[in-house]
Amino acid sequence: MTSHLSPGESFLIHGGSSGIGTFAIQIAKHLGVKVFVTAGSEEKLAACKGLGADVCINYKTEDFVARVKEETNGKGVDVILDNIGGSYLQRNLNSLAVDGRLFIIGFMGGTTTEVNLQAMLARRLTIQAAGLRNRSLANKAQIVSEVEKNVWPAVASGKVKPVIYKTFPLSEAAESHKLMETSSHIGKILLIP
Repeated sequence: MTSHLSPGESFLIHGGSSGIGTFAIQIAKHLGVKVFVTAGSEEKLAACKGLGADVCINYKTEDFVARVKEETNGKGVDVILDNIGGSYLQRNLNSLAVDGRLFIIGFMGGTTTEVNLQAMLARRLTIQAAGLRNRSLANKAQIVSEVEKNVWPAVASGKVKPVIYKTFPLSEAAESHKLMETSSHIGKILLIP
């Protein structure tokens, strides 16, 4: 909603096999968007492809900037969903098209970096970030309302389905965190009360 991702645009999702990534692939395809993903194994990329990703990039063996430029004839993508942060910032800017939007949702690659801002001015790029914790109750209610209106119908109709890797009882929260830290999962890890 914040990045105004629209039908016909292109969208790069870092961590395509994560819980957020697997959902983002499906909702973007539902909206008519060309989806690019990064992930760290062929198994994870295959899962992303199965969910509808159009271009799958192994970030361990390929330069995602070069691949994005190749696949878009040098244009770049319209929107990037980034959970890496600092270490990817310059490469993300280099991957965006004119009027591109970078949406940061995490900092797995750190919170600080040095960046050349020239691309932002030359191509009119926008950097956005989001978190729910520091939002007012009214703002959270507005987000829920927008999700009910724009996302939930696709879930209710079965066109978008959450990918559940494993569930744990709440009493095994420590074990679920250990699994998450291995980064071997595809989709969501759920704690059940």
